[in-house]
Amino acid sequence: MISTVWLLASAVALLGYLFGSFPAGYLAGRITGVDIREEGSGNIGATNVLRVLGKRWGYAVFFADAFKGFAVVRIILFVTERLTFPHASAEYFGILAAVSCVAGHSFPIWLRFKGGKGVATSAGALFGLMPLAVVTVFLVWLIIFETTRYVSVASIVAASSLPIVVALFMRWKLVEGIGLLYLSIVMTILVIWRHRSNFSRLRSGTEQRFTRK
Repeated sequence: MISTVWLLASAVALLGYLFGSFPAGYLAGRITGVDIREEGSGNIGATNVLRVLGKRWGYAVFFADAFKGFAVVRIILFVTERLTFPHASAEYFGILAAVSCVAGHSFPIWLRFKGGKGVATSAGALFGLMPLAVVTVFLVWLIIFETTRYVSVASIVAASSLPIVVALFMRWKLVEGIGLLYLSIVMTILVIWRHRSNFSRLRSGTEQRFTRK
């Protein structure tokens, strides 16, 4: 039975990674005749696509990046909830799928492991696991963005608030499972680490901000 669980876990991790490694931003650039890796910040995420290609493509890439995280988590939960393993639960397979998906987005094998920063994909994956917490964190992101007009600052603050929100929701019995708290901490660390170049630009005053029209 243990070997079967490990086999399933390996399959979940691989599926999550492959879902996450779908390079929506890169493909959007190729469709429009642009290598998005050579424009703007060089990132394939939705923010850079929005700056370089406009709202139409930027919003589409954000949706695609978020949806792949949500889809793979819900698929894995749907399958594993119908299986019986005494040493594992569907929740942990969903968590594994979420982490693997974000890793695939950040380090896609198709682009020599140079991908996006994982914000949209993390949001989608977490929404598949604990939607109420993600909605709360999105409100934090929206408030910070409207105040600063920096996507990076909003993303960093929102990511940092995630473990706090999850811990509070666990205390209020709105979220169950200590694994979700551990997941939120891992996601926060990964998102902040992927934004380390933004910290440098913020310190030097060269970080781009969205101005109001």
